[in-house]
Amino acid sequence: MLNRFLPRNERFFDYFAQAAQVADQTAQALLELVEHFSDVERKVRAIRDLEHRGDEISRQVSQALTQTFVTPIDREDIIELSGRLDDFIDTLEEAARRMWLYRIEKPTPLTRQMAQVIARQARLLAESIPLLEGFKRNDELLAKIRQVEELEDEGDALMDQASSGLFDQVKEVRELVAAIRWGELYQYLEDATDRAQDVARSLKNIVLKHA
Repeated sequence: MLNRFLPRNERFFDYFAQAAQVADQTAQALLELVEHFSDVERKVRAIRDLEHRGDEISRQVSQALTQTFVTPIDREDIIELSGRLDDFIDTLEEAARRMWLYRIEKPTPLTRQMAQVIARQARLLAESIPLLEGFKRNDELLAKIRQVEELEDEGDALMDQASSGLFDQVKEVRELVAAIRWGELYQYLEDATDRAQDVARSLKNIVLKHA
């Protein structure tokens, strides 16, 4: 019973690190899908499996919270960070699934650029979260967070570029449907850069509370 009243730092920080690794793996798998667009259904299934793993980690965090009275950081921060990591992974899976559902023939160069931005964000987050425990490397952690936020700006610029003129050459219903689908896909990719920024902001909030 006494264990419930003791902080279990390693458990929550381990869960965060695991979720960040799954997010990184999912983002790299999405980039691989976009850069080598073959065997699409199999690759999308693999990404879905990673998304399920992310859901499982999120459930483990929720269960751990019910079993721990004293937490290493505020409960609301644990819930927020875990939820935002899960949202990031979910959005990556949705983007990949749209590529398969819409039967796109080939990703555009802008699709690849956006996937590259997401992959860089995910890698930075995976490198950042292990620095959270102990709050002894805050400067290094905050520097990585800034990079994630700068990459989100890059994602916004790519989204503007992708959206510009998307419907200019539409003359037939078939072309209109294709343009709408591309617009939705670009939006999912841009949303993923936003979700990565959300994770970064949660990390920053936690660091500043404990600085």
